[in-house]
Amino acid sequence: MPRELPENHFCPWREEAEELKAEVSRIGGEVDALKGQLAALQRHVFGRRAEKLPTVATELRGDADSTAARAEAAKQKRQQRAARKAEEAPAREIRHAVPAEERHCPACGSEDLKPLGQGRTSGVYEYVPARFEKQVHVQEVLACACGRGVVTAPPPARVVDRGEYGPGFLAHVVVSKCADAMPLHRLAQRVERSGVPMSRSTLTDLFHQSASVLLPLSTHLLQVIAAADVVWADETPLRVLDVKKTRQGYLWTFLTQTPAGEWLLGYRFSLGRASTTPKEVLGGTRGALVVDAYTGYNAVTLPEGRSRVGCWAHVRRRFFEALPTAPEARQALDFILALYRVEALARDAAVVRTDAHRELRQQQSLPVLTALRAWMESQTPRHLPKGPMGQALSYALKQWDALTRFSSDARLPLDNNRSEAALRKAALGRKNFLFVGHEAAGENLAGLYALVATCEANGVNPEEYLADVLLRVQTHPNARISELLPHEWRRRRTADPPESPLQPSP
Repeated sequence: MPRELPENHFCPWREEAEELKAEVSRIGGEVDALKGQLAALQRHVFGRRAEKLPTVATELRGDADSTAARAEAAKQKRQQRAARKAEEAPAREIRHAVPAEERHCPACGSEDLKPLGQGRTSGVYEYVPARFEKQVHVQEVLACACGRGVVTAPPPARVVDRGEYGPGFLAHVVVSKCADAMPLHRLAQRVERSGVPMSRSTLTDLFHQSASVLLPLSTHLLQVIAAADVVWADETPLRVLDVKKTRQGYLWTFLTQTPAGEWLLGYRFSLGRASTTPKEVLGGTRGALVVDAYTGYNAVTLPEGRSRVGCWAHVRRRFFEALPTAPEARQALDFILALYRVEALARDAAVVRTDAHRELRQQQSLPVLTALRAWMESQTPRHLPKGPMGQALSYALKQWDALTRFSSDARLPLDNNRSEAALRKAALGRKNFLFVGHEAAGENLAGLYALVATCEANGVNPEEYLADVLLRVQTHPNARISELLPHEWRRRRTADPPESPLQPSP
């Protein structure tokens, strides 16, 4: 029978065994990480990008016809949207008379025919090609018989002194790039086809002139957002042209919702991803900041700054990506789905952001959070830290306080999806016009993005809005600059008759 060695006995194999065990653990973690990356890559190349799982609506119904019910609800929503658009669409009545050779009764041959009702009506959507026109303004000049007095009619209002392009033209250029993600060289070709001589450099100058004129508005919009109690924030890369190559810049978005339910979207451009931009925008403000786990926002979420609110959509995404190598991650997804189920109940009861909403979260969301925390703590020792599941668990546990802050404040959302959606236009533009020319160009793009995106978020036609405020902003009192922000502009235009002769009432 072999003799047992004392624990303090030197054994050359024991140390080597410990090293081999650590190496096996390290390799296992790397293998799990590679499996997760391979699964993500296969889904990216061959599979569906969406992180589709059972929806909140399905869980709430729980019956066999939930799919049919959802399809019917979506169909009704599309029909209502189409009907609303049809009512708002401009219409022109075209009357069709009975030909002279047919203006007799087919039964008796009498030609004494009278109109029957309003006639038959049918609707046809037709495309009327847009056009640019050159407006020749002639100012009347009157002279007195005394030969000493001359009176001249006032000149037309211009965005830029002696500028050759009107506010409607500039608004079209801005909206084409910021809302439709159209590169300016492509827009120049379209303008040329309409009969107006145009070059890309001219459109570039007009775009930056518009940004310069509207700078007080875009700056004030960002200040209003920064003063709000709850702010969403996110950032996305945007390349900047450099010598023989491009360098990395970033477009940041900051947005908030007013008590009336209006969304205000602001943007900021920077050449880096450091905390400088959040400090410049939100430094010295108080309230809540809804962001992901990026540490660049730490500078404004310290104890003397804003309280940080985590994003459950980011947590869910990490557990979803861990599914191929750790099927038990589905349990975490079920817990997260239960949190969104509570939010769906609040929406159905029309109590969102009220005390009743907070009570609902206290009664139903808190038990889910407690159970999820216990489950994650029990799962952590079973997974390697560098594996997809281990990283998902670590991500959630490290920012647990920020993720659970919503349960005690009904104003706070569960996720940061609003700010991610606000960057989709920028992502589309990044695919089309690839980069910005320099830092000032990125700043101008961010300012115009903000005004156009806020218009679209509040149902304002951005071309009508920009064509109007491009003239107003230069003479409007700075103390009342808020009146020209898109949501305030819409209220005033709805209540008052149009003040600008260039624009019809919306």
